[in-house]
Amino acid sequence: MEAMEIDPQPEAPAGSDNSASAAEALVISSDSGSSTEVDEEEEDDGDGAAASRQQLRLPATWAFSQRRAGRGAAAAEAQASARRRLRQGLRVHYSSQNAASSRGFPYFLLRVPTAAPDQQSSSTEVSDSSEEGEAAPAAPAEAVETVAPAPPTNPSVDNSDDHIQVQEADAADGDTKEGQPDGVQPPAAPPPQASQGEEGESDTCSICFEAYTTAGEHRIAALRCGHLFGYTCIHRWLTAQRSAGKCPQCNKKAKRSDILRLYAPKLRAMDNSEHESLKKVLEEEQSLRRKAELESAQYKLKLQVVSNKYGQAQQELQELRAQMAQTRRGSVAVYSSSSSSSLHCGPDRPKLAPYGFFDAVLVSQNGGCRVLSYCEAMSCLLASQPSPHATLVPGWGVKKVSLANLKSSQYIPIHSNQIRGLCFNRQNDSLLLSAALDCTIKLTSLLTNTVVQTYNTGKPVWSCCWCLDSTNYVYAGLSNGSVLVYDIRDTSTHVQELEPLRSKAQVASLCYVPKAASSSFPCGGLIAGSPGGGCFWEQVNDSTYKPHMLPLEAGGCTDIQVETESRHCLVTYRPSRFNPNLRCVLMALTRTPPEDLNQPPGCCCSPVQTFTAGSSCKHLTKNAIFTSPDGGGALVCAGDEASNSTMVWEAAGGALLQKLPADLPVLDIAPLRASGDNYLVALTEKMMKLYKWK
Repeated sequence: MEAMEIDPQPEAPAGSDNSASAAEALVISSDSGSSTEVDEEEEDDGDGAAASRQQLRLPATWAFSQRRAGRGAAAAEAQASARRRLRQGLRVHYSSQNAASSRGFPYFLLRVPTAAPDQQSSSTEVSDSSEEGEAAPAAPAEAVETVAPAPPTNPSVDNSDDHIQVQEADAADGDTKEGQPDGVQPPAAPPPQASQGEEGESDTCSICFEAYTTAGEHRIAALRCGHLFGYTCIHRWLTAQRSAGKCPQCNKKAKRSDILRLYAPKLRAMDNSEHESLKKVLEEEQSLRRKAELESAQYKLKLQVVSNKYGQAQQELQELRAQMAQTRRGSVAVYSSSSSSSLHCGPDRPKLAPYGFFDAVLVSQNGGCRVLSYCEAMSCLLASQPSPHATLVPGWGVKKVSLANLKSSQYIPIHSNQIRGLCFNRQNDSLLLSAALDCTIKLTSLLTNTVVQTYNTGKPVWSCCWCLDSTNYVYAGLSNGSVLVYDIRDTSTHVQELEPLRSKAQVASLCYVPKAASSSFPCGGLIAGSPGGGCFWEQVNDSTYKPHMLPLEAGGCTDIQVETESRHCLVTYRPSRFNPNLRCVLMALTRTPPEDLNQPPGCCCSPVQTFTAGSSCKHLTKNAIFTSPDGGGALVCAGDEASNSTMVWEAAGGALLQKLPADLPVLDIAPLRASGDNYLVALTEKMMKLYKWK
């Protein structure tokens, strides 16, 4: 049996019962596996003298005898009163683990210290297993500290009396809750947790809940998933988890090599949620606006077709009225024949086969023809070809074919390598602009059949065109993606170079869009098409060009042609892995409002219709879009290498009108009007095929 350590109490007043004194000196409570500390404070007596404390060691049998001796009514009452006095300053600490209640007798080491007077008003914490949720009374004058020793080794000792005595003391203590003396207040609630001030959740480590540091072991660190921790905390976390490491917040896989130290004296995240939401709304509005512009372009094209049909119907109505007037003056037979003739020549019949074969002209017996152009001033066609007498006159030139008799007249030598572009200006001065792979562009007068100006570009030239707003400027598209601007009044060199924005592929096609009083696309400029995409160079003034990238498919554009009146362009794509057929996409040029009020509006194009041809495209063919000769909208023509034919579509509805056969693949197409008739010319490597509008 271990001895119990008891601090002597102040002497009891005379006449007090010995059992009561013993009860006041000893407090025994039954607790399973918990240590109990009791602080006792002693109130000042009249003379302010406090009894000195002494420590005595008594055997445990003495405690048993004292309990049994106090079983009487007087002893129980004395123990209850002592319990009530001592409970006011009792502070009990339970262990973190709830062990099972020990059946053996609990032994305690009792210490009854004398407290200082200034500690009598301190708040205490009371916890008792028999009274849950009970408010603690005011601090007592005395406090008892108990320490649980080792359990007894004598199993024969019966502890039932001890449990009964403790339960009686608890019940007596519960009865005195309502009878507390005046001036005694229950202990105040614990103060609320101090606010962190400027330190928020984002400034603390989610593992240890301590603030980050900018240096040292607990400096700020991050994982690949983006969550922030203290370096030592996340390193220990991942080390403990070994191979199956995960982020403490998002549970994603992580390892120690993923830890990144962040060098930031202050880390603050800007709240841009409103900006992102507004940006998303703006994108949705722009998408809806583009969709509305596309629908508007389609409706405008359909309106143009309907207007043309309405004009034709009005004209036919007038003709029918005239015929009806004639029939009234003539016979019924004449009326019937004239009416049937007018119905036969209605607008719906020619649309089934608008073009008919007219003639074919042999240009080169050995082949090699590439591009085609029409000179309206001289009413002749020109086709590029290699020299028919290569030993005497090597190089490349053009063959003139007169539309008066459809016979080839003469060959004009111009370049030393293959010609890639031919075009005339609007002045009808018979001045031909040509571009070739011999790194030159030349101006040739068809009146004298001689070259009048040569410009050395330094790179092979793949395309060329005239400026339709000012005939003094010409453009040359090079093999490196650049476009050179030349002034024919300056015979030395180019005046400006338009460098590529994205791809440096060869400029396969150049088309100039003149300025017009159009609400959808009033600006003028140059459209450059290459396999890497398309770009519109808006001409702000004579020396300033502003680039606008067109939303074209990358890697497949072979040609771009423009219809100036309707402000539409035809983009040709060669077959690819995702689209196995040759495609011609009709796109409407539009003016887009700027995102910033301080910036000028942009330029863009939207697809309107798609036309599909064959699955073969070995040559960079040139197609055509032009106004229908009958005024019924626009027509789209493209060469089909798979069937060696020229396909004609209606631009508004996308319906295939007819296929014009040819012996070889069609490389270039040119619509023209001569002597009051409309023709469609298709060029192959050897011949010209002419089709006349019925």
